[in-house]
Amino acid sequence: MIDHRKLGRELDLFRSDPLAGAGLPIWLPDGAAARHAVEEYIREEERRAGYQHVYSPPLGKRQLFELSGHLPHFEDDMFPSMRLSEDDEFVLRPAMCPYHALVFRSRGRSYRDLPLRIAELGGMYRAERSGVLGGLSRVRSIWLNDAHNFCAIDQAGDEVAAILQMIQRAHAALGVRPAGFRLSLRGEGGKYVDNPPMWDRASAVLRSALDRLGLPYVDAPGEAAFYGPKIDVQVLDAAGREMSLSTVQLDFHQPAQFDLSYVDRDGERRRPVIVHRSIVGSMERLFAYLIEVHEGAFPVWYAPVQVEVLPVGNRSAIGGSVDGFVQEAIAAGLRVRVNAEGSLGSRIREVAGRRIPYAAVIGARDPDRVSLRPRSADPLPPVPFREAIAEIAAAASVH
Repeated sequence: MIDHRKLGRELDLFRSDPLAGAGLPIWLPDGAAARHAVEEYIREEERRAGYQHVYSPPLGKRQLFELSGHLPHFEDDMFPSMRLSEDDEFVLRPAMCPYHALVFRSRGRSYRDLPLRIAELGGMYRAERSGVLGGLSRVRSIWLNDAHNFCAIDQAGDEVAAILQMIQRAHAALGVRPAGFRLSLRGEGGKYVDNPPMWDRASAVLRSALDRLGLPYVDAPGEAAFYGPKIDVQVLDAAGREMSLSTVQLDFHQPAQFDLSYVDRDGERRRPVIVHRSIVGSMERLFAYLIEVHEGAFPVWYAPVQVEVLPVGNRSAIGGSVDGFVQEAIAAGLRVRVNAEGSLGSRIREVAGRRIPYAAVIGARDPDRVSLRPRSADPLPPVPFREAIAEIAAAASVH
């Protein structure tokens, strides 16, 4: 069975150290490079879709999370509060939505501002029990691709539909295996906000968006967030099992809690709704999935090292050529590494073992040309540096 924890160690992607603490993984340079490429892609997709990015603190006053409803409904999953003085009690945040509500109300809003799409890739924290922690799939420090779309109720359906399409595009680019959708609804018990009309209306909006796009889904009673229903985007893991990776949620509750409002065309104050959404979920859960489903052989665009240069012959004689190729590749936006130690055969095997997409062999006989060895393909005949770099750059573009 493929295990991302084993591959993560072998490929130097991340480590867990007992001195740091369980559930607090450390991303090593190669893992951080892959993660950074994915984060850049997501931020750019969001920018193109009209999102505005913010930063907010990883902790806040206890009152903030009492108001949002997280403490009454979610306290068992939060870290204990930290009291600095009689009036200052802080908690590590379990979610970013309260801060984005504060962004909305940082100034007056009108209907012209809506939809207001606020995005952040930020940290949040869950007090997971040590027995359930493992690798990147279950952690205490979570870096979430998060956003909140503040909109009028008659805009919510379009926002949900656009988000679902954005999720599908991102999953295709990442090489995620789709499995369908779940409409997660309120169940029995007291863990949900008690407002039946709100639940009915929010559920109808999500159901309508799924139907409009012709997406297959199943109802999942009892799986909603405490404040509203959601659509869970299901994917197949490396073993063929279903799991949730991305989500879209509709929330009437927090706008009321934070007394959010905007001025409508008629001059009246209206309450917005919030569409909570995550295109790829947390970086930790996403990469636990991607490492396993790709067996460490990431698509070229987010591979930690995209081309490893293998000089052959007298390094002093071809050093200038190697340096020239590396500089051109870096200038083209590629991630490059040079491996000059050992026999060519052993280095080629090492490149294959580390799942690097391309090896680039430069020899003393023809120092101005390079022979590419693509991952899982036959070696290519020698070509000029610029031609080889153009081929790798084309493969590294996000399709």
